[in-house]
Amino acid sequence: MKAGAQLDSLLILNAGSSSLKFSLFDLAAGSLIDCLRGQIDGLGADVRFKAKFADGSPAESVDLDDGAYRNAGDALGFLWTWLDNALATRRLVAVGHRVVHGGTQFSLPVSIDDAVLDALAGLVPLAPLHQPHNLAPIRRLMSTHPQLPQVACFDTAFHRTQPIEAELFALPRAYYDEGIRRYGFHGLSYEFIARRLSELSPRAANGRTVVAHLGSGVSMCALQQGRSIATTMGFTALDGCPMGTRTGNLDPGVVLYLARERGLSLDAIEDLLYKRSGLLGLSGVSSDMRELETSTEPGARLAIDYFLYRLAREVASLASALGGLDALVFTAGIGENSAMIRSELCQRLRWLGLELDAAANASGELCLTLPGSGVEAWRIPTDEERMIAEHTLASLNRD
Repeated sequence: MKAGAQLDSLLILNAGSSSLKFSLFDLAAGSLIDCLRGQIDGLGADVRFKAKFADGSPAESVDLDDGAYRNAGDALGFLWTWLDNALATRRLVAVGHRVVHGGTQFSLPVSIDDAVLDALAGLVPLAPLHQPHNLAPIRRLMSTHPQLPQVACFDTAFHRTQPIEAELFALPRAYYDEGIRRYGFHGLSYEFIARRLSELSPRAANGRTVVAHLGSGVSMCALQQGRSIATTMGFTALDGCPMGTRTGNLDPGVVLYLARERGLSLDAIEDLLYKRSGLLGLSGVSSDMRELETSTEPGARLAIDYFLYRLAREVASLASALGGLDALVFTAGIGENSAMIRSELCQRLRWLGLELDAAANASGELCLTLPGSGVEAWRIPTDEERMIAEHTLASLNRD
């Protein structure tokens, strides 16, 4: 972080409504070396900063003043000071950002200037609960460090390879031309998984693969030779699979009914669909799959069963879009860590030819299926931060 430092580094930021996640990568002979990762959680209430080194050893853990850190911009101020003191031997050469929405304009990572920032701000109505928080640290750094290169990397960009029929809604075509279309999200995660598959399984990398990104946000993507051809999330991050607190697929008539017959305002409907539904709403217990798996409440099991039912239907739908299925990949928090969800979903998909290796699944191996299984199954940890770092480095080299 200091002038005249010995080692160049990239800072990667992922800003949300209640957290600011960060990663620091050192540059050595053109390669990215994982150095430090952490986050500031609970912005506005119970704020805590945690960081750890690449080997997993703790670097810092401290409670912060709740009133002083209410958003990602405030959190960045603390993080910047901490990094400046903790990493005095490094020189920061660029910052890469996860930005949820790139709209139709941005299909590749882009260096940020005033015009780009204005364009990204114009996309806030398409991702009102995500985009403003993504942009807050960008604005702060443009003000405090105007010469520091910043790069925006988009969750929507990976899906721009989809055919038009996968993007369309059955609305008058003029709405599509105005930007009302299926964009898809979690693209940075899917891009990383596609690259990992090329190292792990030629069959999955070159064939027909469904990747299940199962976390607090949930989506799936159909990959044909590593390219996105269909995905479950659509115009917003509400669509598709049920999530921790979001509905997933929902008859739009329900929204009309809630407004007309129940008198809910748009803000109340937004709060219901984004924050009080999904696993939390169904279970009445928690949005956290770990808690649901150990709960004895009937609602917890109902939420899990609904989750699995919808996931199985989405896999089948994406397999249809692919014209068959060669592999299924589990990733993100639930996908990487819940052996139960992997096992029960694979059981529901046995009709596709998937033969789970129970022992491999229980021990968390990468390959989860028996030799000779008609469909491979994999558990692959995702790394969106490294994907952003790679794009940021490539952008610096281009510029």
